[in-house]
Amino acid sequence: MNIADSDLLHRAIDCTTRARQAAATRKGWEFMGYVGAALVTDGGNVYTGINLALLCGIGFCAEHSAVAEMVRNGETRIAKIVATTAQGKIIPPCGRCRELLYQIDASNLDTAVLLADGLHRPLRELLPENWQLHFDKPLN
Repeated sequence: MNIADSDLLHRAIDCTTRARQAAATRKGWEFMGYVGAALVTDGGNVYTGINLALLCGIGFCAEHSAVAEMVRNGETRIAKIVATTAQGKIIPPCGRCRELLYQIDASNLDTAVLLADGLHRPLRELLPENWQLHFDKPLN
């Protein structure tokens, strides 16, 4: 199943929009659900997530939430991913998210990351140095 970039973007915006509506009901939740992510797996399944940025400093990125849902459903390989604001501004994944995508499945280095202006980049270009290869012993 091939998911168009525009459909993946729409799904990320939709989950963010719904989260922002919930956040508007609570004081101090200005950034909860500010970012949404959508990913499509090699199996053609789409998973979405939102960020949680709370006043006490705990929380997680939208990509983390989408990845957690994917793993809960028994998948690890991501074909394509996008993160966006509710207004549709595409945001590249932060370093922590880039590392998570790789750690979940090393073949995700080939994941297409949607960027602004219709650009795509494989994760390997956004995460160029694999720190794990610098250990002289296996991490097992």
